[in-house]
Amino acid sequence: MTDDTQRLGFWWIAEDHPDLPAVVSSPSGTRTYGELAGDAHQLVHALRAAGLVDGDVVAVLAANDIGIVRASLATQEAGWYFLPLNYHLSADEVVGILSTAGAAALLVDTTTPELATLAAKLRASGAIPSRSFTSGPDVEGFTPLASALAAQPRTLPSDRRSGAVFSFTSGTTGLPKGIRRPRPPGDPSAEASNASLFGRAFHFQQLGGIHLASAAMHHVGTHSFYIGALNVGQALSILPRFDPEATLAAIDRDKVTTAYMVPTMFHRLIQLPQEVRDKYDHSHLQAVVHSAAPCPMALKQKMMDWWGPVIWETYGGTEGAATIAKPYRWLEKPGTVGRAVRGVKIAILDDDGNPLPAGEVGHVFIETGGDPFEYHGEGGVEATQSVFRGRMFTIGDLGLLDEDGYLFIRDRAKDMIISGGVNIYPTEVEAALLSHPAVGDVAVIGVPSDEWGEEIKAVVEPAPGYSASEGLAAELIAYVRERLSHYKCPRSVDFRTSLPRTDAGKLYKRKIRDEYWAQAERLV
Repeated sequence: MTDDTQRLGFWWIAEDHPDLPAVVSSPSGTRTYGELAGDAHQLVHALRAAGLVDGDVVAVLAANDIGIVRASLATQEAGWYFLPLNYHLSADEVVGILSTAGAAALLVDTTTPELATLAAKLRASGAIPSRSFTSGPDVEGFTPLASALAAQPRTLPSDRRSGAVFSFTSGTTGLPKGIRRPRPPGDPSAEASNASLFGRAFHFQQLGGIHLASAAMHHVGTHSFYIGALNVGQALSILPRFDPEATLAAIDRDKVTTAYMVPTMFHRLIQLPQEVRDKYDHSHLQAVVHSAAPCPMALKQKMMDWWGPVIWETYGGTEGAATIAKPYRWLEKPGTVGRAVRGVKIAILDDDGNPLPAGEVGHVFIETGGDPFEYHGEGGVEATQSVFRGRMFTIGDLGLLDEDGYLFIRDRAKDMIISGGVNIYPTEVEAALLSHPAVGDVAVIGVPSDEWGEEIKAVVEPAPGYSASEGLAAELIAYVRERLSHYKCPRSVDFRTSLPRTDAGKLYKRKIRDEYWAQAERLV
């Protein structure tokens, strides 16, 4: 539907093709590009009228819906920083992030009861910005956003300037750290056009196609892809939350062509009964990108067998993107997270910072062509210094490069278990356990051992239809012993009704591990 003369980028598409669908389904309805642009313009006018100025931080607490898209677009054209917040955080955690970020405004979508309750707790804390708004049921101390918007036009704002994202790491291995990058220097419309390269890198169809947003839209990875889709002219199909069958139904109903997911979603999709999976058409899928957490090879192969070679992978973190693995390359090199993207260098270093040869496991370091990032907040300077070696930084992973420059991640450095002086990578053990039908989710951790220093424990969430028992624990240990070297096998299995994960699918290993180390005289 397009050629080289078409202007891409959300704002130019809204100008050239105002009737092009921008949202085809969501909890609150549909939007065209022209309507969504008008929504964003109106929010800019309203927040400026409330006193926001260039460079301010706008924090957003919202479930998956059009509101979070509107807020992101508004910040992009008003010169503000967009700070999406995890709505599963406690009020104290939210207050801490708002303080660290210096948020000038807070937008809360109170249409969901959980967020209305959180808004009330935030108000009671007395530590929210003076410019705090609710979209949905009113909360004392907040200004209704609807009334603030009603007095404003939907016209293009003057003095437009590009904004940026102010993101926080997941905090799964430590306290969340804020990362704020310099704002792009150019006009917002031109910058959005430049950003369309992101979607094109994953072969997203231009001026057509549907992008599924089923992962939490406050997550920086999900945000990158739904904005990337809008910048090439794809409409969004927004689910309020991830549900495996509802996801398949949306793919079928809306003829979804692209999506962003995390491996936990793949696992839950694969666990659906075959008759449920067979009910829905997925033939229009062209590119499904996953990241955020390791994906077991067997699971990814099952998804490839089911959906075809449409599964892409990207590796990196809040600190920056590093690699892309195209489907056919992954099939040639199962387990790889790909090669470095253009302008990025990958190096594997030992504990002393010396480069390691191909095939040897070490610390993964990344060097990008952009300005180095800095962590914000208390301890930010020390945290920044701890991850950099010159212009290279690490996000804490261990891995290796093969002779062709393809990266393979082995595990998080902080998650690695050292038992009897031997390095053990929990991700490998978790992948083996996840292939057992009784395992719905699993975390493999090191626990205190007087003899070995650490010994391996599997903490398992049983799959539907299975119950915790000593017999199942013994069966799982035997299952792993058939597939991995014996020294990698769990010595014990504990069961939980659920395991703590982020919306991006990352396990909160820190929380799980702390339970077992709380009574120990040492932490590792």
